[in-house]
Amino acid sequence: MSQPTISGQLRELQDALGEKLLVRSGRTVVLTEVGRTVYRYADEILALGRELQQAVKGRVTRPARLAVGVAMVVPKLVAYQILEPALHLPEPVQLDCVQDRPERLVADLAIYSLDLVLADTPAPPAVKVRAYSHLLGECGVSIFAAEQIAATYRRRFPRSLEGAPFLLPSGTRAAPLARGLVSEAGDPAACRRHLRGQRADRCLRAGGAGLFAMPSAIDAEVRRQSRVRLVGRLDTVRQRFYAITVERKLRNPAVIAISERARTLYG
Repeated sequence: MSQPTISGQLRELQDALGEKLLVRSGRTVVLTEVGRTVYRYADEILALGRELQQAVKGRVTRPARLAVGVAMVVPKLVAYQILEPALHLPEPVQLDCVQDRPERLVADLAIYSLDLVLADTPAPPAVKVRAYSHLLGECGVSIFAAEQIAATYRRRFPRSLEGAPFLLPSGTRAAPLARGLVSEAGDPAACRRHLRGQRADRCLRAGGAGLFAMPSAIDAEVRRQSRVRLVGRLDTVRQRFYAITVERKLRNPAVIAISERARTLYG
């Protein structure tokens, strides 16, 4: 292609984007910040075009993509245990995960940005989306704390929970887990002094600040990865996990494998 043709196409692209892509630097031209961004995208587009041609000729097979939304209150250890089977299927799967509030994740599910939402409650009724909540399983909860704190609250457990400082996920005062802990302690004071704004995974790093609850199914992993001690188990407080999809019946092989594995772990 001739230089005038290239210059003309660059001008058209700049006009279409409404941004300057090149600037003069001495006797040459260099990419602007926006130009560098556009270049990266263009490079990917061209690479995909070449890959498409090879795929049509049967030379390349792209892995299937599984986009999963994980509710922020679901511990990463739980999410990994449940999602791991998707990585070991005969056909390779590209697993993409994003964390957010359940309401936003279910909304993304409706526009097919996500294939699956992993949450600890069914689909929020406030979100006007036709979604189906598949119960994967449930288990009791275990209470953990740093060694010196655990020794104190282990005595007279679970009555010792009354008035205890709890680390709970932000915004879950009325969530099933919080309600269960309040009920078990026998007095709302059990959670009244909880330290707010803590996600489940941050509790592992802030174990010295108070007690925190984790699903009993991951007891061994919590103790192995964190310097915390078990205070006690509450089998009467149940934590459930759901796979939320737009399908009434699961059909995606990766989602089916995830569901079957979860039921063996939390069934």
